[in-house]
Amino acid sequence: MDISEYNYCLCDKPARILSDSKLGKCSQCQKKELSGLYFALPYKEKNITRKLIYQFKYKPYLKDLAKTLASILIEHFVLSKNNTNEIWENSVLIPVPLDKKKIKIRGYNQSEELAKELSKVLQIPVISNVLVKTKSTKPQMELKKEEREKNLLGAFVIKKSLPTGGQAEKISGTKVFLVDDVYTTGSTMAECAKVLRHAGAKQVWGITIAREG
Repeated sequence: MDISEYNYCLCDKPARILSDSKLGKCSQCQKKELSGLYFALPYKEKNITRKLIYQFKYKPYLKDLAKTLASILIEHFVLSKNNTNEIWENSVLIPVPLDKKKIKIRGYNQSEELAKELSKVLQIPVISNVLVKTKSTKPQMELKKEEREKNLLGAFVIKKSLPTGGQAEKISGTKVFLVDDVYTTGSTMAECAKVLRHAGAKQVWGITIAREG
């Protein structure tokens, strides 16, 4: 399993970003909602990557794979020199939310489980009850690129009223790391990032196990 040693921009044909750069985008993708993306593995090229992620999300619902997949991401951070305090200070982990129907079927949100495992190592908090998904959407993998953005429009919101109180305020002025399993066209993360930026997030970066393309 070849874990990436590099960072790449958000373009459809991504360019390598210099390891000492604080930017996650090249000159061509500056208008993207995300500030940048960290991913450990290519999705299409390796059967084992697809198998691990599939078993994590679908039957047999191997929830404990979160530990293995998080360790792969941590290895990527080390190899790509993204394991510095400067990167992770004043930041929070926010899992990409699922709608209630999918959580009921699966029993857990795979992105939240991954975020919890990353939090143990990175020592930054997980906030999983602020960004919520308010409507069911069609599976992104079944849609064309132009259909994916329409599919997600208005699907994510910031939950204003929380039983614990004060969680939404933790987003304002912070660097948010959105956690998901796979980055395909980026439509899901872009929609989440837009909502989080509107809520006051200083930066919104993505973290995924794998990237397609």
